[in-house]
Amino acid sequence: MIRCVLIDDERNALEMMEWLLKTYCPQVQIAAMCNSGEDGIAAINLHQPDVIFLDIEMPHMNGFDMLERFDNLNFDVVFCTAYDQFALKAFRYSALNYLLKPVDPEDLKSTVSRIEARKNRPSREQMELLLQTLRQPAKSTPKRIALTTNDGLLFIPTEDILYAEAESNYTIVILAGGKKVIVSKSLKDIDEALSGADFFRIHHSYLVNLNQIKKYVRGDGGYVVMNNDATVSISRSKRQEFMEMFEKF
Repeated sequence: MIRCVLIDDERNALEMMEWLLKTYCPQVQIAAMCNSGEDGIAAINLHQPDVIFLDIEMPHMNGFDMLERFDNLNFDVVFCTAYDQFALKAFRYSALNYLLKPVDPEDLKSTVSRIEARKNRPSREQMELLLQTLRQPAKSTPKRIALTTNDGLLFIPTEDILYAEAESNYTIVILAGGKKVIVSKSLKDIDEALSGADFFRIHHSYLVNLNQIKKYVRGDGGYVVMNNDATVSISRSKRQEFMEMFEKF
């Protein structure tokens, strides 16, 4: 059984989350429902939950301010947010759990399953990475990303990523210096986190760091040579978009 605390300043949001958990996630026991950050802190200290479902935008004390009151986060956190797509990218960068309002039942079940399977609580470093990313301009690439591996989280400077390659439901991330990291996310997930000013999905199997391209070779679709001399094919469907993007780069 997973013990949880719900924290949201809107009563209807609390009641909806209560119904969703009882209907779709019976393994989750709701210990308390709170409509402010202050009440949430008290409930967490009293009930010692395994996870909290936390609204971000609340008056007087928002979700981030509330978490800063804890020296150690000995519970999982699922942020419940109505933020835009850029903000959602920040959650992907930091590898933190989030649910987009209105909450989809399947997303909720997947999130609860991840919480059941994982061993590591969110770290202060993840929280700091999230806040740093949220403060950056929407089209910029954050300096670091948290990559989920079988051993835990690996915090990597984004400039060190040469390219990422799809491998079934996993992704192989190739770093400068020759190191390879197997990430327990699909390339689609990595693409959603990294694509933007510096990264581009050049092929259905590859995502490249535009800063790490050494050469473009024309041909049947063409290919690029990375700074480590690896070659990465460009799919025909991506060639024109790549050329237009690279010309602006």
